[in-house]
Order: sequence, then structure tokens, then C-alpha cells
Amino acid sequence: MGTVHAKSLDPLPMHGRDLGVNPDDLMETPDLEQESKQEILENKDVVVQHVNIQGLGRTKEDLLGYEISDVFHAKNLIDVMKKAHVARQKLLRLGIFKDVEVLIDTSEGKDALPNGLDVTFEVTEVKRLTGSYNTMVGNNEGSMVLGLKLPNMLGRAEKLTFQFSYGTKETSYGLSFFKPQPGHFERNLTLNMYKVTGQFPWSSLKETDRGMSAELNFPLGPTNHTLKWEGVWRELGCLARSASFAVREESGHSLKSALSHTVSIDSRNSAIFPNRGALLRINQELAGYTGGDASFLKEDFELQLNRRLFWDSVLSASLWGGMLCPIGGQPSCIADRFYLGGPTSVRGFGMYSIGPQSEGDYLGGEAYWAGGLHLYTPLPFRPGKGGFGDLFRTHFFLNAGNLCNLNYGDGPRAHLQKLAECIRWSYGAGIVLRLGNIARLELNYCVPMGVQSGDRICDGVQFGAGIRFL
Repeated sequence: MGTVHAKSLDPLPMHGRDLGVNPDDLMETPDLEQESKQEILENKDVVVQHVNIQGLGRTKEDLLGYEISDVFHAKNLIDVMKKAHVARQKLLRLGIFKDVEVLIDTSEGKDALPNGLDVTFEVTEVKRLTGSYNTMVGNNEGSMVLGLKLPNMLGRAEKLTFQFSYGTKETSYGLSFFKPQPGHFERNLTLNMYKVTGQFPWSSLKETDRGMSAELNFPLGPTNHTLKWEGVWRELGCLARSASFAVREESGHSLKSALSHTVSIDSRNSAIFPNRGALLRINQELAGYTGGDASFLKEDFELQLNRRLFWDSVLSASLWGGMLCPIGGQPSCIADRFYLGGPTSVRGFGMYSIGPQSEGDYLGGEAYWAGGLHLYTPLPFRPGKGGFGDLFRTHFFLNAGNLCNLNYGDGPRAHLQKLAECIRWSYGAGIVLRLGNIARLELNYCVPMGVQSGDRICDGVQFGAGIRFL
């Protein structure tokens, strides 16, 4: 957590050990004498006269002033320690320092006050060029990722990244530039250039995208917002000779230029195994307004609620939904439609194998909904409690959903009636494994119900891996 070194303050000796210890914990010692000393420390007024940063190379000092300015407002030693700890976390969050240490000392010199303090941050900058190699888990696919980064490129936490990814269904490479706003790291701009080649066997389709995008992220109250423009040249082709005529019709080149906005509010305590809190994410995409061949308005949302029950069990409810409305009389493209089914959405069905299809190729739909009710419990008899066993959960689920195309000449009542027809649903149980705090694996026994003609099912054991689950 980093180290705080504190010299003595007359008349009370105080040897602080490190910021990794929560300063609040210092007040909970059972020793009465220690408590009285702590009270004196907390009530003793101090003035932070100087804040120094040592070890800077290419980093601009004005960037760091925003992150450490609160230290000057501390009123006592405990407050100094707390604010120095927060400042250290902010400096590490910038991604430009490998290590940050903190030294708190009494002020010296002609202008030194009797109760004056100097705070020094000793930083170690990351290298100018770093590389990485890792594996990633997507929605039921895996990939190997190689990356090169130029962190702190211009001295104000900018980052230039080149990344190559080779996966089971997708290969990509891209160049991105990241620029945060000084003093507000959550407000940042990202520019991307990329090429992505993907295979979609459920549709006998392959797609190559070459594009660029600009993305602006910023918080607003309790919500987080993303504004994005994307321009992409898409090349669609058939993955197999047996591809249906409906897929062959979609083959060829197209240009999509789209504006999108995403707003989210997330109060969950974990993205993978939350036991409390809620998530709401709403996304709107408008294509064609800024040029290109594709013209549509696309809306989708995600809602998740979590509640802790008895014996460390958690009840979770999820709801997804979306609608795509073509503009200008043009039919929608197979690459823009929604897909449903598989171990990450409606379990017990094949990957994206629900809804409209032609000769065994799934074409996606322009409207969908999916809901899930889950009960997560610890493993029976709690093996490995407090350690490896806490990465696992038993999982009981009930899923349902539907995917279809709508006639937009009909009214909302007809649309709801269409979405309520032919509902697919499933239930089952299994085991879930958390991979860090970004992905998870599921091994479930599934019983699909409400199967319609053309649906592909997975009756029995189904394995799933991904970062986003219903």
C-alpha cells in the first residue's frame, strides 16, 4: 500500500509505519494511554507547508498538482495521513508510476512553523516502452493478446497502445491514443484505428472491419457517460460454401458511420460475483446521419439487481432488451442485428441460435428481450473457505427470452404481442468460477423449454466463458 515515514512531533513522539494501515484503525487500540496519545494527535493542529515530488523525469509537474492539492487542506496529523494516502492512490491511478512512497516530516528552514509539516512523494516512473502478453476470455471465446505501450508519452498521462489479438473466432490489431483531463482522470478521450476479422459460424458469415473511432468518457453525478463516433468499412463474406442464400445476399462491402451514447449507473460491489447493488446501462446508436450506407436507430438496455440472502447466498435478477429500427426504407444489415441464445444469455440453447434463420444459418433479429433469475450459493460444506474455494459458487437459474423481427407499421401493442409469442426458456444448475474480477466460467446442466422450429438446443451439460452474462 506504500509507506509513510513520519518524524516526531514535539511534545509527542509518533513513528508512523505505513499508509497501508487504515488511519481509522489507529483509534481502536485497547490501550488507554495509546488512545489518549491518538486523541492528542488528532486534535493537534498542523499546517502542511510544503509538498514535494521526487523522482520525476518526463512527467510534467502541473499534472500532479491536481492530484496532491488536497494534502494542503489537512488540519491534523491523522488528516494528513488520510489525504496523503488518497493522493498516492490518485497518482498510481494515472498509470505512469510504478511505485509511490510517502514521507511526512517536520518542516525545517527559516520559514518553518512550530506545527509545520512537509510531505514528500517519492515516485518511480514506468519505462518509456512496455510490452505485455496475456490471454483474454470473451463471450465463449478465448484469445492471445500481445501489446506495446508508450505510457506518459507527452508527460501528462497520455498513452499510445498497439495491440494484436489472435483468438478462436476473431483476429484483430489496432492503435489507440488515450488522453485524460488533468485533475479529472475519469474524463478522457480515446482515439482508435483498427482492423478486426471475425468468424460467425452460427450464421456461416465472416466479417472484416477496418475503421476508426473517437470516444469521450465522463461522469455526471452518479452516472457515467460515453459519447462515441465510429466510421467503419465492413466486408462481409460467406464462411462456408453451404451458406444460405439469405447470407450470400448480405455479402459485399458497406460503410457505416454512427454516433452512439451510453449511460450507466453501477452500485454493485463486484462486476462478477456481486452480492448487493444494481446496474443500469442504456445505449443508443444512430447510423447514417453522418454518412455511410447503413441507416438505423438502435436502442438496447441492461438491468441487473442483486440482493444478499441467508448463508452467503445471493439472489440476482437480470433483464436485457433492444430494438433496431431501419431508417429510409433500407433493410437492416445482418451485422447490426441482435442475437440471442447460448451459455452467456438464454442457457440451454446453442450460441446465438434462437430466432429467424434460413437453411440453418441464423440471421439475427431487430427486437429482443431476455430475462434471468439466479440463485448463487457457496459450495456445499464450504471447502477452501477464505481462499481458493471463494472463487466458486453453485448456480441455480431460470432464463427466458425471445428474438424476432417487427413490422414497424403496427402499433406498440402488436410489437409487445409479437415479443410475447414463442418464448424460449430454460432452467438448470451448475458451478461458476470467477477469473479475477473481469470474467467467469460456467459449467451448467441445462433443461431447455419452449423450443421452436429451427432453434438449436444444448440439452444437458453446457460450458460458458465470458465477461457479460444474463
